[in-house]
Amino acid sequence: MDDQLALRIRLFRESGQVRPEVADFVAAELDLLSAAGRTVTEASAGMLTSHLMGALTRLLDGASVEERDTDALIGAELTDHPEAVALARAVSHRAERALGAPLPDSEIHFLGLHLAVIGRPGA
Repeated sequence: MDDQLALRIRLFRESGQVRPEVADFVAAELDLLSAAGRTVTEASAGMLTSHLMGALTRLLDGASVEERDTDALIGAELTDHPEAVALARAVSHRAERALGAPLPDSEIHFLGLHLAVIGRPGA
């Protein structure tokens, strides 16, 4: 993780926008992506980082997550990226174990889009 992405996480944490455990979880997930050979920088993973921290915070705060009109479209976009969907589901399972907050399908789809952007290892 580059310095700018670490700064993003620190600002979310220090401003109180996310719980410390959410920031820790997201940082650990980014480390896993990096260890798997993916490019994890502010440019490649900044939006992923913000989205995941926001989604997990909303879930822990008990906010409902509604289906969106775009969910079917996003799902269709991901048909060419099954590895991104599988990775997003794995993140959701780890979030459930670590935080008690599994991501709903709509959030898994958005996370899958972000992960598809990061691309395959070595990309």
